[in-house]
Amino acid sequence: MLSKSQISLIKSLHQKKYRKEHQLFIVEGYKAISEFLNSDYHVKSIYYTSDILSKMDNLSNKQNICEVSINELEKISALQAPQGILAVIKIPENTTIIESQIKEQIIVLDGVQDPGNLGTIIRTADWFGFNQIICSEDCVEVYNPKVIQATMGSLTRVKVSYQNIETLLKSSNLPKYGTLLNGENIFNQNWESAGFLILGSEGKGISPEIIDLISHKITIPGGKNTESLNVGIAAAICCAEMSRNKLK
Repeated sequence: MLSKSQISLIKSLHQKKYRKEHQLFIVEGYKAISEFLNSDYHVKSIYYTSDILSKMDNLSNKQNICEVSINELEKISALQAPQGILAVIKIPENTTIIESQIKEQIIVLDGVQDPGNLGTIIRTADWFGFNQIICSEDCVEVYNPKVIQATMGSLTRVKVSYQNIETLLKSSNLPKYGTLLNGENIFNQNWESAGFLILGSEGKGISPEIIDLISHKITIPGGKNTESLNVGIAAAICCAEMSRNKLK
């Protein structure tokens, strides 16, 4: 049985300010939690209901595992339909990336606000083998439960950090590819082995001060009847094209 203090703590982690205060976040779903257990993340506690006991074999030797009722899980879950298991995980230290550390293509997100979009971009990056995403400081928080849910465990393999991207880009001589409506056709682009792929926010796109730093303006052809692509879809097309270029 969960105590009132346990319920209060876990429920508080639905909100960003308490995640920051306690340096903890929640993950739900057996597959996603298994991914975190097999990663460098520190899983502090796991709560599960009896209906998923058949899946608990590989968790039986873990500490701080607690069986709870469906009613208790509903109280602490961030989902409308809880998936039978929830974990509380420690937030790792945010690491600032410097230009000299960059040896590959890195995705840079400028002001992305939608949790689902960020989660989708992380999952897409994982699929195509991109290991690093740098977010501007005004992007949606990666430990938002909706972001975590959308990543489907991919956050364990894609490092996401937050920093002043203008300062980073100004300090680097690496190529900076930015997705704009008036750029060169992405399918004709030659990609360098290391550099930045910059994607803008859902409503405003890439901010003017970042546009000024872009060395390679690229566009995804189309858009005869729509204003722009969803940023998650744009990221997928860019990652696919960059990966195809690596295989040439």
